[in-house]
Amino acid sequence: MSKKALLIIPPDRFNEDELNHPKAELEQAGVQVTVASTKTGEITGDNAGKAQAEVIFTDVAATDYDVVAVIGGSGTITHLWENEELQAYLKDAHDQKILVAGICAGSVVVAKTGLLSERKGTCYPVDVMKNELAANNVEYVEQHVVAHDDVITSDGPDGAKEFGQSMVRTIG
Repeated sequence: MSKKALLIIPPDRFNEDELNHPKAELEQAGVQVTVASTKTGEITGDNAGKAQAEVIFTDVAATDYDVVAVIGGSGTITHLWENEELQAYLKDAHDQKILVAGICAGSVVVAKTGLLSERKGTCYPVDVMKNELAANNVEYVEQHVVAHDDVITSDGPDGAKEFGQSMVRTIG
């Protein structure tokens, strides 16, 4: 049975590298990737790149996937940071032993679930994000990827490929 990944992007202004690099790493490893958002259809990234959101994340069961990852971008801050449905979805996924991951601003969404409380995590190295990690009792580490067995966070475009590889290794 092949592994499956759900990559959740905001309804606009996702970061192209943070979606495309991990997606490529997952697909090269034979993982079936589904891109989700809060709406379906074509979504424009921060740098005018395009992605197709195939499903609305609340319409699919997290248990159908081996990993659920929140992708960053300026739209993630606007649309997903305070999305309580998404936080509940990630917590539920974690309860069902599904790997939960976040990159850049997506790491903040993961931190807001409480899943990283009193643990190490990373995000894009800017104060607005580091402060959110601190506010959620997460110890910020300045590295590309911080991988626990159940939660992975990454810093952003520079760590995007490694983020994908880390997910592949963990769900292996």
